[in-house]
Amino acid sequence: MARLQQAVQESPNKMLRFIVPTLLLTGMRKREVLDAKWADIDLQAKTWFLPDTKSGKPRVVLLSDVLVSMLQAMPRSGETPWVFANPATGKPVVSIFYAWNSARRRAGLADVRVHDLRHTFASLLSNSSFELYDVMHALGHTQMRTTMRYAHLSRARKSAAADAAALQSGLQSWLPVAAANEGAFLKSA
Repeated sequence: MARLQQAVQESPNKMLRFIVPTLLLTGMRKREVLDAKWADIDLQAKTWFLPDTKSGKPRVVLLSDVLVSMLQAMPRSGETPWVFANPATGKPVVSIFYAWNSARRRAGLADVRVHDLRHTFASLLSNSSFELYDVMHALGHTQMRTTMRYAHLSRARKSAAADAAALQSGLQSWLPVAAANEGAFLKSA
């Protein structure tokens, strides 16, 4: 994350420093972000209305305080209705591929796709102890199976799960007995 942040901040594309964090902090799809209009964002209520989604159903994305602050601080291009407007045209940014490609390579993340930021958002939620159901709604999925492909548990989270199972099992009390019996077995052999 630190390497990506630095590479994005150093990008000659000044909009990339707002677009990438928005993708990471909302889990929204690239086109949902790039086509966003200010009229659909309520910074006071911390909501972002998506009238057109992949599922065909509109949805509301709840915004973090961090993202609200970033959007409030973001420079606006004149009177354009677009959140991420191309400074030269005032129209929505069409593509971030070249700027993204340069930034990800500088960060040593050449194999990370823009869509992987959506997976990262899901994984951040999942690894922060949110239920898969919460992740499903945050991503706007209608099927739990789809969400399961997005939320990847960290090694630390998997290890914590293994430790929790061991603690709940009560088997830690077997350890001294097992060690003592093993020693007795070795002496008799």
